[in-house]
Amino acid sequence: MKIWENSPGIRIPEEILRNAGISLNEILEISVSNGVIMLAKTFRHKTLEERAAEYGGKLNLDGEYDSDEAVGRFRFYTNFTSG
Repeated sequence: MKIWENSPGIRIPEEILRNAGISLNEILEISVSNGVIMLAKTFRHKTLEERAAEYGGKLNLDGEYDSDEAVGRFRFYTNFTSG
């Protein structure tokens, strides 16, 4: 524990950050429980660009999608008669 500008600060070794999957400038949540300080990565939704990168940059949004069979208890009526 050292003073960092006007606040107390803790330096975390790079190896620990790497093992935790934490990058520099990443926002972390901090909490305290029973005298233990815990740091956790905040949940963040991926951007469309990040999701596209997982599929080689192509999302295939130009066609129809068929899930093969119905799931759940839905019934679709196609013939309606007025009563």
